[in-house]
Amino acid sequence: MSTTAVKRIPAGMHDLRITTFGFLLVKDFSLIALSAAVDPLRIANMVVGRKVYEFKLLSVDGECVASSDGIRVYTDASIADKEVFDIAFIVGPNPVPKAGNGTITDWLRFQERKGAALGGIDTGSYYLARAGLLNGYRCTIHWEDQDILLERFSKPIVSNRLYEIDRNRYTSSGGIAPLDLMVHLISQAPGSRSLGGRVLELLLAERRGHEHRQRASLRQYQGADHAKLEEALQIMESNVEETLSIAEIASYLGVSSRQLERWFQDRLHKTPAQAYLEIRLLRARQLLYRTSKPLEEVCASTGFVSTTHFATKYKAQFRLSPMTDRKRYQDAI
Repeated sequence: MSTTAVKRIPAGMHDLRITTFGFLLVKDFSLIALSAAVDPLRIANMVVGRKVYEFKLLSVDGECVASSDGIRVYTDASIADKEVFDIAFIVGPNPVPKAGNGTITDWLRFQERKGAALGGIDTGSYYLARAGLLNGYRCTIHWEDQDILLERFSKPIVSNRLYEIDRNRYTSSGGIAPLDLMVHLISQAPGSRSLGGRVLELLLAERRGHEHRQRASLRQYQGADHAKLEEALQIMESNVEETLSIAEIASYLGVSSRQLERWFQDRLHKTPAQAYLEIRLLRARQLLYRTSKPLEEVCASTGFVSTTHFATKYKAQFRLSPMTDRKRYQDAI
């Protein structure tokens, strides 16, 4: 595969300068997100035929770091070594820890002072924001953690895109979204316009651009395989605070309420009202888990006018009261 990969590469691509990457792994980081960030660099080197992208895995103390699935990853160095990179990434954990880590903040600020571009993968942008290094910058984070980023920091401009590039700040959401960010960065280097495409070809992946947004998980839970039904679920997800009537949703779609009911029953085996309630309750659970918002605020944010009504519906859905569920989750992390 290496011989096939190298031939037919434009001559200018072999003149690419070396770019160095540092990836700081925080305990409970996402292993798939790290792989999605590192493998495009490895493949690009293979395509070009030499190391144009050099990368090191780092930890706070130079020791192994356990990923969120328990797999321990060896690192190449400690951040105490003070090595400076062209691009310094932090691969954040899931969930975001309650207590900060001043050592990580110091390292990020050190890299910034030395002229490094800075990046955050998965929840890495949380650490950049905490260090004050995203003030006035567009950034993104995994959709589950958007609320905590918005709750704790007012100066970053947070989007729902797969990745964001704003000047010398590179952030991506979790999962395999770092692949999209890295392919974009690879394709931007002078003489490497086609390199990103070759990387995608070898990884059997398709190009997803900056304009793509993180797909809301609630629609994936529903498993809709129907364009209008997908749109209906999207409308519901976008209107959890001030809810719409089923008739209003049907009107937006240009169909009758009865037709909408049939689609939901046929595909999801539930009524539109039941699906809408489930979406709001899942959103409420996300807020309870990921933020410190009081119960009254969670209710208001998900379209419930009464905490009593909310608690009743919540317990029927999840078999636990809202506050018991929050405590159970927090005790487990």
